[in-house]
Amino acid sequence: MDAVVDAKGVRTTMTSMVAWQVTAPGRLVQTELPRPRPERDELLVHVRACGVCRTDLHVRDFDLAPHKSPVVPGHEVVGEVVATGSDVAREWTLGRRVGVAWLRRTCGQCRWCVRGMENLCPESMYTGWDADGGYAEYVTVPAEFAYPLPFGYDDLEAAPLLCAGIIGYRALRRAELPKGGRLGLYGFGASAHLTAQLALAEGATVHVLTRAEAARQLALQLGVTSVGGAYDSPPEPLDSAILFAPVGDLVPVALAALDRGGTLSIAGIHLSQIPALDYHQHLFGERQVRSVTANTRQDGVAFLDHAARHQLRIAVTPYRLDAAAEALDDLAADRIHGVGVLEVL
Repeated sequence: MDAVVDAKGVRTTMTSMVAWQVTAPGRLVQTELPRPRPERDELLVHVRACGVCRTDLHVRDFDLAPHKSPVVPGHEVVGEVVATGSDVAREWTLGRRVGVAWLRRTCGQCRWCVRGMENLCPESMYTGWDADGGYAEYVTVPAEFAYPLPFGYDDLEAAPLLCAGIIGYRALRRAELPKGGRLGLYGFGASAHLTAQLALAEGATVHVLTRAEAARQLALQLGVTSVGGAYDSPPEPLDSAILFAPVGDLVPVALAALDRGGTLSIAGIHLSQIPALDYHQHLFGERQVRSVTANTRQDGVAFLDHAARHQLRIAVTPYRLDAAAEALDDLAADRIHGVGVLEVL
């Protein structure tokens, strides 16, 4: 196979790598795969850390219809550039730290891409769903969809920024929170605990409603105004709310908590069935509900710029790469404090 020159100038032969693959519904298996080779516009990244996202759980359990099977999940990747394709710009030097996120490719030509709404591109492709992701020692990424990472975060802390952070940023913008407004967060896992800090930095009052006591305590430590159970009413009407829990039953609960003119933003890619809504109780008074579909690269740049300017507190539960199956099981059972991150040693 071809040889590459690593960051230290050592010529190495590409052979194999350790990886995890989803091979059937609910089945994640460790295996050995050939190391990937970058296409002309791609980077080859040696993975240092990869966040464990609820979307990975949906990919494992086939809640999301398979796009590639088997597939290596994982789309919150921090790593080091070890090889580049022939068309990659010189800025991506060997040894540079880089982030690999969910959005992998778009067509760049459809009406959504041209309008700056590339997250709606019908030809969009995603890391860990359409192409192998970061539950592995190596991953490829188109250079135009890779992110420079902010200083001040180690590899484990930086990984969750690449999905939990970015999608939380977009969900907050979709929620149209007014300046100094009252925000409700339903569910308080990886994305919500970063979004809360973003909203607090912008002057919002934040109320957290979630079932896990440990998550409530974390929310209080981060400075939110109140915490309660997922089906409880917040202590005051909300201007905006974000639903992070993939539980359709919470949609009418959150809508009922909104003040007139309020907006509910649903952050997840997967949601269980929404029960019937009552027009006067849930929607009248110009309340609205909005979905969040992936993110644009502009969202990623804006959020990472915020993370560079405002040091975020990231609660990390680390796992070794060979414990990836355990990490997903822990996520499913709400046993992870903050964010689960695979550490590739």
